[in-house]
Amino acid sequence: MASANFRITSIESWRFVMDNKFIRHGSRLARWHDHVNHVQAPRQMQHWLTDPASLTAKLIAHSTRFRVQRVFQRSEICWVDEYATIGLPRPGMAHTREVLLRCDEQAAVFAHTVLPLHANASQWPLFRSLGNRSLGSTLFGDPQVVRGAMQYARLHANHPAMRRVQELTGSAIEPTDLPPCDPVLFARRSLFYRRGGIMLVTELFLPPISTLTISTKQANHR
Repeated sequence: MASANFRITSIESWRFVMDNKFIRHGSRLARWHDHVNHVQAPRQMQHWLTDPASLTAKLIAHSTRFRVQRVFQRSEICWVDEYATIGLPRPGMAHTREVLLRCDEQAAVFAHTVLPLHANASQWPLFRSLGNRSLGSTLFGDPQVVRGAMQYARLHANHPAMRRVQELTGSAIEPTDLPPCDPVLFARRSLFYRRGGIMLVTELFLPPISTLTISTKQANHR
């Protein structure tokens, strides 16, 4: 994946400023924690947040039909709460991939992946050609990939991930157990390393996740 020069249009610049301003100055900050207890997730959510195994495999086991819907894959300015994690001195352009993970056509997880622009095909040979295939299936099937520790957060409506999901679904996220004026969803993220390369994957769990139950047929074939 070769680096390239990019010209940011006025609309893109405005979107970056608005999205990241909410993190820096909004009343709700994106706070990432090293232990799941700090986000006070309900018991039914904790196994989704903390399971170190492949999320793709787990979603397959909890549905009769699983699919990946690629939203986009391109270079974008990374979020304010992730640039330092991937080794950038300031928010800048990064290879970005966003997908919805659907279980029986319900969007259960929004996944956001970023890599530094200097990442190359030797480090991540399948990234550019994934299309609607699962990133997780390539990461967990590759013995050269090492996963870092997970971090957890409660994301409010002003976070770019929440704003993106609202754009995709066409409506505000309003979990039934939270006031409509202050929607909060749980997210996790972790770094992956391969041959000197670094990749940050953020997974935001959407309300339908709480309705998923184990599929006996799928569980027997995991």
